[in-house]
Amino acid sequence: MTDFRTLAQAAETAMRDVFEPTPLQRNDHLSERYGANILLKREDLSPVRSYKLRGAFNAMRKCLAQDSEVSQFVCASAGNHAQGVAFMCRHFGVKGVIFMPVTTPQQKVGKTEKFGGDAVTIRLTGDYFDDTLAAAQAYCAEIKGHFLSPFDDEDVIEGQASVGVEIEAQSEVMPDRIIMPVGGGGLSAGVRSYIGHRAALTLVEPSGGACLGAALRAGQPTRLGHVDSFADGAAVAQIGEKTFARLSGIDPQDVLTVSEDRLCTTMLEMLNIEGIVLEPAGALAVDVLKDLADVIRGETVVCVTSGGNFDFERLPEVKERAQRYSGVKKYFILRMPQRPGALRDFLTILGPQDDIARFEYLKKSARNFGSVLIGIETTQPENFAHIQRKLEAAGFEYRDITDDQVLAEFLI
Repeated sequence: MTDFRTLAQAAETAMRDVFEPTPLQRNDHLSERYGANILLKREDLSPVRSYKLRGAFNAMRKCLAQDSEVSQFVCASAGNHAQGVAFMCRHFGVKGVIFMPVTTPQQKVGKTEKFGGDAVTIRLTGDYFDDTLAAAQAYCAEIKGHFLSPFDDEDVIEGQASVGVEIEAQSEVMPDRIIMPVGGGGLSAGVRSYIGHRAALTLVEPSGGACLGAALRAGQPTRLGHVDSFADGAAVAQIGEKTFARLSGIDPQDVLTVSEDRLCTTMLEMLNIEGIVLEPAGALAVDVLKDLADVIRGETVVCVTSGGNFDFERLPEVKERAQRYSGVKKYFILRMPQRPGALRDFLTILGPQDDIARFEYLKKSARNFGSVLIGIETTQPENFAHIQRKLEAAGFEYRDITDDQVLAEFLI
């Protein structure tokens, strides 16, 4: 029986007819910050700007080798898997039907169409992914096509393991540690199965989609009650059965979570300092270095930047979340006296480093006070302590709603 390492190496070799290995690059900025040799495995530089085309390639390659008469491939995806499948349908000259939620941003639909060309048909179905997946599977059964799972498939896992094959080939010596994001588990299961114990592994999940951590605690895949879709490339409600079988023995201490708001600070940092565009899931491995600073000092560490499919229309949201996490932007509901000069009195409270980012007020008749929604940006988090002390001294009543999730989502 052929072992997994040999299968992964064969998959990686076959891929060279389609695309070059993604770079393994030393990052001086991160290396200096953490006192370590930090290398980035740039999956964001693949032809579809994510590693997903690897699994799609291997699954389609092996399927067509067994049955060249397969007429259609079917998948369900709102993002990177769709683009990988579309790219490979065009490469293999086969037809693909890609189901995407109706709510999928047009940018992602357009890129999938571009990669697939005439080889793919896109069907927008369902408001939620579960509805989209059910429709895709029903259609696939009806036409007797081949369903391409985004992660829970041995051939897909084997294809994603090619990331590990390349890391080994591109390294003079095996790195001390490899850090990868986890969504459904295809990438992490593949690389772990290939690398084994030859390097320490750290797996990272977004806090709003920590399905591997939940599965490890339960001893089996378990569905999360709620998923935050911000890090959509890794926000999965339940890890795969096949992927969990390969990850179940991992030490829970090697599976870390990061908040989506902190993730935004890393996305901005990599964009502004390094000129590297990362999607939220693609920044997970870099962001978690903050939690590993004491552990990795002096080590050679590979961070897999898993994807760079970022819609720049989301940049204001990323900046907003990063500022709020960093403590340099806050929102208040302020009780403002309805008298001449009250606004001028309030403005004297702000310092030279403080700026009003939002101000909403509607004067109401027959009332002594009115409510103001105000957003303030500053340069240092500690400036807000001065602002709040001055508000209290001046007799202004206020409420900080920055971390009030319900109010913030409704008003901001």
